[in-house]
Amino acid sequence: MKMLINVPETVVADALRGLAAAHPELTVDVENRVIVRRDAPVAGQVGLVSGGGSGHEPLHGGFVGPGMLSAACPGEVFTSPVPDQMLRAAAAVDSGAGVLFIVKNYTGDVLNFDMAAEMAEDEGIQVAKVLVNDDVAVTDSLYTAGRRGTGATLFVEKIAGAAAAEGMPLERVEAIARQVNESSRSFGIALSACSTPAKGSPTFDLPPGELELGIGIHGEPGRERRAMMTSGEIAEAAVEAVVEDLQPRNPVLVLVNGMGATPLLELYGFNAEVHRVLAQRGVPVARVLVGNYVTSLDMAGTSLTLCQVDEELLRLYDAPVKTPGLRWGV
Repeated sequence: MKMLINVPETVVADALRGLAAAHPELTVDVENRVIVRRDAPVAGQVGLVSGGGSGHEPLHGGFVGPGMLSAACPGEVFTSPVPDQMLRAAAAVDSGAGVLFIVKNYTGDVLNFDMAAEMAEDEGIQVAKVLVNDDVAVTDSLYTAGRRGTGATLFVEKIAGAAAAEGMPLERVEAIARQVNESSRSFGIALSACSTPAKGSPTFDLPPGELELGIGIHGEPGRERRAMMTSGEIAEAAVEAVVEDLQPRNPVLVLVNGMGATPLLELYGFNAEVHRVLAQRGVPVARVLVGNYVTSLDMAGTSLTLCQVDEELLRLYDAPVKTPGLRWGV
C-alpha cells in the first residue's frame, strides 16, 4: 500500500505537527497528545473534551474550537487515548464551570475516560460523561459491548458545544448531549477495507464484487455482506435500518458521511437517494451535512446518521461554530 507517511511509528505525531502549523488558533501539545482551543479556559463556560483513536479525522481534533469542543485527545491509530491525556485536557479547559467528557462507546475509550474522570474529580474538577452509542447495525462488536459510537458524535459535540457557548450549566449541557445521542441513529456501509499504517495492507478481506452493510469505523463486521448494490439500493437499506429503529416524529438532521476514500461526487449522489427514500417515508429533513467527518482512514463507503430535533436542538445546531472541520455563522 502507498501512504503519504514517513514511518508508521510517527504518523500521529507528524499529523499533530501539521495540524498545529495549519491552525494557530489551536494549542497542539504534540508530545502529550492534547489539542486545546487557544483561548481556553473560557470564563463561565463548561469545557467539552472528547477523543479517541486517530484515523477518524477530522473527528475529534478537527472539531476543537468556538461552538464545539474545548479540547481533544488523539490516541494512536484506532487506539484509545490514555487517562493522562484526558486529565491534561480537562485541566486545560476547566474554568470552574465543570467539564463534559463525550465518549464513543468503545471499551478502551469508556474505561480510560472513566479513569480520567475519577482523577479529575480528585483534583477538584467537576466532570460529567455522555456515552455516544448510535450505531444500529450490531449490538456488540470487536471493540465494544452494546452499540458502537459513530456519526452521532458530530451532532453531540456540535449541539452540546453550542449549549456550553451560551453559558448553560454543566447539568444542562450534559442533558442536551444525552438528548442528542438518544435522538440519533447511524448505519455504515463499506465498499472496501481500510489499511492501517502499521499493517500496511487491508485490515479485512472484502472481495471486489461485494459490500458490507453495517460496518464499524474500525472495520468491525456489520450485519451482512451482499453483492454490490446501486446507490439507491444502498440508501434504501441504510434509511430502513435507521428509521425503523429511530421512529422519528420530528424533522431530522441528516449526515451523509464519507468513510475516507469516497469522492464527494458519489456522496452527493447518495445524498439524493437518501432524500428520495426519506420523502417516501414521510420523514422531513431540517438540515443536511455531506462530506468526510467521521472517517476510517482510507475506507471506501459511507455512513448515514439521522438526528430528530426539536426547536431548541435545531437552534443550537445552527449556532455559530469555528473549527478546522466544521464552520458556519462566523
